[in-house]
Amino acid sequence: MIQMTFSFEEIEALAQGRFTHPHPFVRCKMEAVLLKTANLPHQMICQLCGICGNTLRSYLAEYQEGGLEKLQELPFYRPVSQLEEHREVVQSELALHPVATIKQARSRIFELTGLNRGLTQVRHWLAKCRLKRRKVGMIPAKADPKKQAAYRKEKLEPLLQEAQTGQRLVYFVDAAHFVLQPFLGFLWCVKRVFIKAPSGRQRLNVLGALEAVSHRLITVTNDTYITAASVCQLLELIAVEAAGRPVTIFLDNARYQHCALVESSRVSGMRSEVGFQHGSYAR
Repeated sequence: MIQMTFSFEEIEALAQGRFTHPHPFVRCKMEAVLLKTANLPHQMICQLCGICGNTLRSYLAEYQEGGLEKLQELPFYRPVSQLEEHREVVQSELALHPVATIKQARSRIFELTGLNRGLTQVRHWLAKCRLKRRKVGMIPAKADPKKQAAYRKEKLEPLLQEAQTGQRLVYFVDAAHFVLQPFLGFLWCVKRVFIKAPSGRQRLNVLGALEAVSHRLITVTNDTYITAASVCQLLELIAVEAAGRPVTIFLDNARYQHCALVESSRVSGMRSEVGFQHGSYAR
């Protein structure tokens, strides 16, 4: 039997590596050597790890030769794609000019590198480069990131700090419209299946104000439409909640939120602050 001695640090490294190393072959090697640290018989180690005696002796010899670093070497051949030489160029190009399909990606890679690969190879290689097929998002066309950042720093954050200390109430207001209608799925069937369901004409409208600190929600609901009268009703509820403290309410640019009725309304106990930004305003 091979006689070996292990330090406490070596045992700790083996115990951690047998779970955390990314390759299962190396994890098996570390498991076998770790069992050796417990002075178990070779036959028992082979049974526990599912290896033969020669394999175990080769693992121990590797560890004796180069320690943990040698044990982590992978002896088998691992081919490297020629595309790896052009990874930075391709990633930079696709970051500036994304493609919609794998076929387009293959054509773009051929133009940049002169390498023609199959669709499956291109798909796998793009995944290795951490590229994914993601749905395009949408931001408001008039959005200006610089103005938004300045507004957040100069206007929003000071107001939120006042709200944290109890000097002010800050509300974010928006409306949601819930439709009484099912979402139909798919079935494997001989002929189409029909189920009884509402027509979708019934709806529940909710105009809500979310307080920034406590997350308390104040709502006005109906089953018709959200109008300026609904906004005035919500302002009255907020005024009761404010109890004389200054209030800032962030709204979007819906017409019923800044029409003449709302502008002319005066709710006692509320001080208003108005500022337009990116199609929305705070009052």
